Amino acid sequence: MDLLVATRSLDKMVEIRRLLGAVPGLRLIDLDSAGIAKDPAEEELEPYETFEENARSKAEYFHAKSGIPTVADDSGLVVDALGGAPGVRSKRFAPDRGLQGKELDHANNDHLMAQLGDLDLAMRTGRYVCAAVLVGVTEAPLVVRGEAEGLIGGQPRGAGGFGYDPYFFDPKIAKTFAELDVEQKNERSHRGKAFRALADELIAQRMQ
Repeated sequence: MDLLVATRSLDKMVEIRRLLGAVPGLRLIDLDSAGIAKDPAEEELEPYETFEENARSKAEYFHAKSGIPTVADDSGLVVDALGGAPGVRSKRFAPDRGLQGKELDHANNDHLMAQLGDLDLAMRTGRYVCAAVLVGVTEAPLVVRGEAEGLIGGQPRGAGGFGYDPYFFDPKIAKTFAELDVEQKNERSHRGKAFRALADELIAQRMQ
């Protein structure tokens, strides 16, 4: 079965390829390979207040464009001391200066640090959340969710990962997500948990 992965993030695509690799007979296709050129309309696909709604919006949009079963995810960082922010605005948390890629990551992290100030580490609790939605395989969309609990450090650690990973500290292993190798991160991360659940659903569907 062909499955379109509705993301333009190369980092996400690498992670998802590894996580869905356990599904036999599944061929993952990225948006470029599907011939779907970037459209400004894509910037308006995540207007909702939940990760699930935003993921479904993206999945349905690209499924309609491609005619191929499509999976999309929406993920972000939820910080308790900030009332759940940045949440679904994680990618657009910093004031808009037209930044992209690593520059945008740095701006978001700087804004997060400014918001938290000198708050004690014990009070900087939060979690990464990932909701993934698959359309075009079953009558109703398949929805899965994964969460990873942690603390938001005051200094970046590690050279791996992306987004908020250098500041997301997992106290159980005393490392940030940016200090983990790919396999370690996939084992512990929100996206790893969500897409392993999706892989289980896909395998179950194939066995019916």
